[in-house]
Amino acid sequence: MDATAIALQAGIVGGGGAGFPTHVKLSAKAGCFIVNAAECEPLIEVDKFLVRTRANDLVRGAVEMAGAVGADRVVFAVKKAYTKEVDCLNAAIEAQNLPLDVSVFGMRTFYPAGDEQLISLLVTGKSVPERGLPVDVGAVVDNVSTVLNFYDATQGKPVTHRVLSVTGAVREALILRAPIGTPVRMCLDAAGEVTEGSSLVMGGPMMGKYYNASEIDDLVIKKTDGNILVLPPGHKLHAMAGADILKLQNRARSSCIKCRMCTDLCPRYLSGHNVNPHVVMQNFYRIDHIADPEEFQRAFGSAMNCSECGLCENYSCPMMLSPRRVNAYVKTRLAEKGVNPERNMRPMARSFFGERLAPTARLTARLGLSRFVRHLGDGLVELKPSRVRLPLKQHLGVACVPLVSEGERVSEGDLIAAVPEGKLGANLHASISGAVLAVNNETILIG
Repeated sequence: MDATAIALQAGIVGGGGAGFPTHVKLSAKAGCFIVNAAECEPLIEVDKFLVRTRANDLVRGAVEMAGAVGADRVVFAVKKAYTKEVDCLNAAIEAQNLPLDVSVFGMRTFYPAGDEQLISLLVTGKSVPERGLPVDVGAVVDNVSTVLNFYDATQGKPVTHRVLSVTGAVREALILRAPIGTPVRMCLDAAGEVTEGSSLVMGGPMMGKYYNASEIDDLVIKKTDGNILVLPPGHKLHAMAGADILKLQNRARSSCIKCRMCTDLCPRYLSGHNVNPHVVMQNFYRIDHIADPEEFQRAFGSAMNCSECGLCENYSCPMMLSPRRVNAYVKTRLAEKGVNPERNMRPMARSFFGERLAPTARLTARLGLSRFVRHLGDGLVELKPSRVRLPLKQHLGVACVPLVSEGERVSEGDLIAAVPEGKLGANLHASISGAVLAVNNETILIG
């Protein structure tokens, strides 16, 4: 079985966030395979843990995936400050007789170091085209969790569990291994009781999805969940995330001081892309009154190149405005009007690129999260829920189709839902053994 078939059968998707089906990525051809071990967002610890505890498997999996895309070298992109992790990777590389060039690339500690376009730029020296992919500059990038899932798949193990960290305002920050579909509440209980009025972020503070405490009981662990962040009651990040578009529009009109810091520190702008959030913010108040398509594109077209990393609103803007959320909204308006600005296919990183990268420690302080920084060890808490609820769509693409019926017994690792023929998606496997308690067009419940 070739690598794409292995990834498809095992239900592997990108473990770093969006969940792009890995079998599709492995069908590309590139000269360099990059393992993203940069642990992008503040407070997240899981990739570092996996590097320390499974370095040999990680190297083997990366070499296999590199072979699938035709790469002649493997590069582990990891922050230089992660000295233990760098040592583990170097030891694993030296201990194996590898068929191609494998090396560790030391990165500075900045945000968003884990952005695959920035990693590609740093490793290859080439900026990815606007709205393009690393493969456009000869690279394929995969997250640590993704590579380990692929290695496990070569050993006959489909994706059934997720290793994740629980951080923030909890009694004990920790690393968990949980079956897919485990209630988030169970993960939080393992870390200690959550204070009433706290809010929850699935992911990191910059690009994660925010929830109120009242929504926790509806959440389960998915293949893409690498961290649970608990914010204390009244934290400013949750208040910012809850602002509606009208409020953002009024704030932009009344408070933007035209300093253009949101643009000057934007990672995409620094890499050479046309991204001008200061222009978008200064015109946002009149978005409903611009009738001319060319003027609309001049005012808002650069939003199409925004990665929505959130640096502009949580680090750059001295007025605490929200260029990221405004850009995200403007993208929908551009799509409605059929506006698709021409892409720059040969961007060049700006000469001051390296001078304006945002230090992660400074960002963490501005987020008001420095007191929650804890460097976790190698301990792992195994969760064993008696019941799991598995969403049929945990990735980019379409939902998979159930292959089991209510009352049927399944074992951990059994295929229970499959990708429709010819569609983009990922297979789903039972994460625990038991009976199928319910099946609908959104989830499968096993207990």
